[in-house]
Amino acid sequence: MHFTSERRLDDGVLERAFVLGEIPGMLWTPRSGSGPAPLILLGHPGGLHLMYPRLVARARQAVAEGFAAATIELPGSGDRPRSAAAEQARADLRRALEAGEPVDEDIVDRLVLPLVDKAVPEWQTALDALLSLPEIDGPVGYSGGVISIGVRLAVVEPRISAAVLFAGSFVPRAIFDEARQVTLPLHVLLQWDDEGNDRQAALALFDALGSKEKTLHANMGGHTGVPQFASDAAAQFFNRHLK
Repeated sequence: MHFTSERRLDDGVLERAFVLGEIPGMLWTPRSGSGPAPLILLGHPGGLHLMYPRLVARARQAVAEGFAAATIELPGSGDRPRSAAAEQARADLRRALEAGEPVDEDIVDRLVLPLVDKAVPEWQTALDALLSLPEIDGPVGYSGGVISIGVRLAVVEPRISAAVLFAGSFVPRAIFDEARQVTLPLHVLLQWDDEGNDRQAALALFDALGSKEKTLHANMGGHTGVPQFASDAAAQFFNRHLK
């Protein structure tokens, strides 16, 4: 891990950009002297610069609660190399949506599964590096999407103790099978009127998740209309499970 920039935000949060091999990322930590902090990994749909305003808002809230927060760029997003197969799957998805046709399982599998297969090991590599820093300690939470990435991480990464999953993306059938293996505490956030979300699929995935402790927090509104109280509820969830 190599830090490439550093700045102090107006609320005292230290923001640092880093690269890990070819993977860009960002880390937000509390003021120095506060001791090592538990870590929340911030998932997002890709495009670190595009997502920055929402990511930094989430990070600031996490740091205000006493956590460190970090994120990495997804494969094929931002300045990372594109995959011809993923671009074709994305074009097929757009074509189906514009035509008002059902999105078939083949398109979803081609779009999402290769992303999950590559992104999850990268998140684990980032976690190795982040937990080696003196200002960060466990336990670790995961917050955000792509929800299929969050499900896979919840199954394969034992260092993650709790997760807040953002519904709102297409989910391959294979991920439903993996969801049954999830056992850690979950808080699932669903925007009821999300224009890009298959609500019934999101509800079916929640039903499939194997955790004994799981909460569905559904709110009226579109994809970017998450109310502040929903974010506060997620923060309370992490306070219960990571402290």
